[in-house]
Amino acid sequence: MSAHIAPFPQVDHQRAVFADGLALDCGMTIAPMAVAYRTYGTLNAARSNAVLVCHALTGDQYVAEPHPLTGKPGWWETILGPGKPLDTDRYFLICANVLGGCMGSTGPREEMTDSAGRGLGRPWGTDFPSITIRDMVRAQKRLVDHLGISRLLAVVGGSMGGMQALEWAATFPGSVFAAAPIATAAHHSAQNIAFNEVGRAAIQSDPAWKAGRYWEEGRVPAQGLSVARMVAHITYLSEQALTRKFGRRLRGASALTFLEDVFEVESYLRHQGSTFVRRFDANSYLTITRAMDYFDLAQEHGGDLAAAFRGTRTRFFVASFSSDWLFPTTESRALVRALNAAAANVSFVEIESDKGHDAFLLEEPVFHRALGGFLAGCADRLGV
Repeated sequence: MSAHIAPFPQVDHQRAVFADGLALDCGMTIAPMAVAYRTYGTLNAARSNAVLVCHALTGDQYVAEPHPLTGKPGWWETILGPGKPLDTDRYFLICANVLGGCMGSTGPREEMTDSAGRGLGRPWGTDFPSITIRDMVRAQKRLVDHLGISRLLAVVGGSMGGMQALEWAATFPGSVFAAAPIATAAHHSAQNIAFNEVGRAAIQSDPAWKAGRYWEEGRVPAQGLSVARMVAHITYLSEQALTRKFGRRLRGASALTFLEDVFEVESYLRHQGSTFVRRFDANSYLTITRAMDYFDLAQEHGGDLAAAFRGTRTRFFVASFSSDWLFPTTESRALVRALNAAAANVSFVEIESDKGHDAFLLEEPVFHRALGGFLAGCADRLGV
């Protein structure tokens, strides 16, 4: 793949801009701060039906509509829409591009500002400060306040989105009636950190990386970013899913010729990598994977995960998938035990699926019914 792929085009995203910015966990303040977002459904008169949907690592705010860069359907159209679990006839759905992202929220692609908030005429790039999941959640809280919503009916998210849901419940418990952390964990495992580091190393070893200043030459480290995506995508699937979808089948051949044979699974991963570089920024990838690696909710509360939720009135729905080896069910069970120790109201379900970590994004009727039932029950209790 050529490293001379041009940076993806600018899109006029819907954004809220906060002139006073945001103080980060690392000690820096970003000002101004922009949060790009999309909404679906209608906010009721009581402002009591708002549900925040938090996206995963490579997701964005375009949950249930064609993506402005790729034209592909929204990443959670399977469950967001009229009559679906995230029912736009009943709820007001909000999804924000995370702080550090590359789809309109303040991040490495956006214009760098000085301590006085003045634009410096160049992107942040690698000068963008280190951020945490809690920083992302604080940015989302500013948006929710801006929309005039004092308490969310629920915060829902899978993978990194689930981390955000947990952080919301821990940091702003009075602002969240219910939280649904899905296919996630209260910390990133050593294995997950290791996979992320392989991806970061691939990006930084690309000749077009230019110490993170690739934007100066109008280039992107496409080869490295593509490899990072390929490695990560393997972790989103299961061996069963790969075998079922591809096995050892060849693309365009019936038998090995030992020339330019390409297994179907190789072709699939190459496609995943090549399309990814046209919609995602390499510096954002480094920034966000680091934020996931830093996440450790127990450490934020003196090493006691239960302490993060002690006294909480938030209701929890925790879901895992049997073939997910990136965020295995054991991590969800540890979370549930901590919530039980904190006397929290918690429901837990493990969904039998051979689709791996990505199962939460795919057609899984049992999961959809369980999540929809949980949200509907919460809405009934509040009279929504």
